[in-house]
Amino acid sequence: MTLPEARVSTGHGVHDQQAEGLTPFLASLGRYLPPNQVDFFEKAYLFSEEAHAGQKRLSGEAYINHPLQVALILAELHVDAKTLAAAVLHDVIEDTPVTRAELEVRFGSDVAHLVDGVSKLTQISFPTHAEAQAENFRKMLLAMVDDIRVILIKLADRLHNMRTLGSMPDAKRRLIAAETLEIYAPIAHRLGMNAWRLELEDLGFINLYPRRYRVLSARLRERRRHRKELIRRTETALKRAFEQENIEVVLTGREKHLYSIYYKMKHKGLTWNEVWDRYGFRIIVDREDTAYRALGVVHHLYSPLPGKFKDYIAIPKVNGYQSLHTVVIGPEGVPIEIQIRTRIMDQIAEAGIAAHWLYKTGEEAARSTEFRAREWIRDLVEIQDRTGSSVEFMENVKVDLFPDEVYVFTPRGEIRRLPRGSTPVDFAYAVHTDLGNSCVAAKIDRQLVPLRTILQSGQLVEILTARGARPNPAWLNFVVTAKARTNIRQFLKNLERAEARRLGEQLVNQILAKAHTSLHRMDSQRLENLAQSFKLEDVETLLVQIGLGERPAMLVAHAVLQSPTIEVTPSLTTPIVIRGTEGVVMTFARCCYPIPGDEIAGFLSVGRGMVIHRNDCPNLLEHHKSADKWVELEWEPGLNRDFSVAFRVDVTNERGALAQIAAEIAECGSNIEQVAVTERDGLIATLNFTCTVRDRKHLAALFRHLHRVTVVSRISRVRT
Repeated sequence: MTLPEARVSTGHGVHDQQAEGLTPFLASLGRYLPPNQVDFFEKAYLFSEEAHAGQKRLSGEAYINHPLQVALILAELHVDAKTLAAAVLHDVIEDTPVTRAELEVRFGSDVAHLVDGVSKLTQISFPTHAEAQAENFRKMLLAMVDDIRVILIKLADRLHNMRTLGSMPDAKRRLIAAETLEIYAPIAHRLGMNAWRLELEDLGFINLYPRRYRVLSARLRERRRHRKELIRRTETALKRAFEQENIEVVLTGREKHLYSIYYKMKHKGLTWNEVWDRYGFRIIVDREDTAYRALGVVHHLYSPLPGKFKDYIAIPKVNGYQSLHTVVIGPEGVPIEIQIRTRIMDQIAEAGIAAHWLYKTGEEAARSTEFRAREWIRDLVEIQDRTGSSVEFMENVKVDLFPDEVYVFTPRGEIRRLPRGSTPVDFAYAVHTDLGNSCVAAKIDRQLVPLRTILQSGQLVEILTARGARPNPAWLNFVVTAKARTNIRQFLKNLERAEARRLGEQLVNQILAKAHTSLHRMDSQRLENLAQSFKLEDVETLLVQIGLGERPAMLVAHAVLQSPTIEVTPSLTTPIVIRGTEGVVMTFARCCYPIPGDEIAGFLSVGRGMVIHRNDCPNLLEHHKSADKWVELEWEPGLNRDFSVAFRVDVTNERGALAQIAAEIAECGSNIEQVAVTERDGLIATLNFTCTVRDRKHLAALFRHLHRVTVVSRISRVRT
């Protein structure tokens, strides 16, 4: 997925390291690869060079330099020969006549799969750039499932493209930089590849916001000059303290990179002076227990800031990162961030999943990082299976790429990592999809809490379920994880489809009843042929479209009967009986608020299904002329649930009037959903209520109670 770009000076120096020739690179590969694998790579390079012969980048350099540089970046991680071969070949499918089949014959199925995984879908046109970007990302994800090396090649490709972005037009450069900051830098972070992530972020920052980069860079240089002596004193004091305790450490100074400072200022609303941890030290020790001893030395030397200590050794980050973090008050009251970790932890923090190749440690931490990466990819696969479009999938992935985590416990004591702002519903879906779908309540630290409660680190979360429970659409207003949002939407889509199918069948059968038949009596093959004549997959899809108001039921019924001359008057057909609990394909109009006991009718609205009105609602009258849209309805007898109703109450404008009326409403067994007060003049005020009632009898009883209140002069039900 190559962007034809050229070299650019970025403020870090010229990042594009021009290859001095193939021979030095092959010699460097020979230091960690056997000769036969070096030969395999050389064969791939020569093939790629021939395929790209005559192609140039915008900078004017030979195109082959780009894939060679991508391979060089990956070689720094000591990846295997197949990954390097795929890196040097990664553009041949996209930009040359070479096919995947040809690569498979020459270099094997593994290399062909890797190259295909990072190749764009150039043969397919998409309406928008966002859709093309999303579909290409989905394609890459599916390839990552089989082989995680796909994302390593893609990240190296993007890294070299970002290093050589200078010859692109300004608009294109900003678009690529924004995409890098939104997708590729967070992916590198999610995979624990900190060194690549930092470079991608800073390169994205300088290309997307060059002026802001220059301003922050100048301020940082100025502050660095002022604090140089302070940092030296701090370093000397730390070294002396560790020597006194006989703790061997490797102490290095570190400075927060510019994009991290900018991101914190922007998203937390901080000023330059409020970003405290611009300076810090990294302390590398030999063992885990020594890290905690070193922490004690630091806190004994300098006072720690309350609430700034984080133990990522005991509870690693979701990408496998481990370290102790603390912020202390250094000399002259300057806050300084300290990170303490072991050598292995430091290697994994920088290389992430690539630590497996780079250090050959075999350590549990390295395996854990790769396991977490694969676990994340499996979650992405589940999300993509349940999303309708690539763009929706892409948005869900972006949510998971910015996790800022909290850590909570299951009743069994297991730790669950969730994005900050997560709720018990997010927790339930993180444990298992079925647990989320059947969730009805939650306990935090053994106390019942609302499902929208924001979780805090260290809490014990327990989910209560019920048989037959199902996700509530309102959950979408507060869940934050992509997995929860995707599963809720998928459930509601399936529910909508099932209910739309039932409604569509009812509507057609209502009309067929005039001809003394129904869909169940019709020949199934005849119905399938009918669906195909509408260019639909099956009869179920046809009924769903009818239920959603996308296709007139009367026309379909006539087609079923093959007698378009039959005159069918909806008012003469049997009304459809409703319970008021049909859900997503039946909605009650907010203009007239129908309740049981009202004479009702409905009309089909495209995409919304059936909208139910009172028969005397002015908004319904215009639909009486549309015989194919208007449907007669009636209530099922014996309903026992609450319905919303709107009414106005004119009262004497005196103190306590609203309280008196609210008390009467509560005494009558009704609940106030909404109230608005409109003062008409100095003597009379109008109160607009939306309350719940069971039916017209309940409403009449409520009105009688309200008329007893002395301040009430007039009550009327809302019509429109």
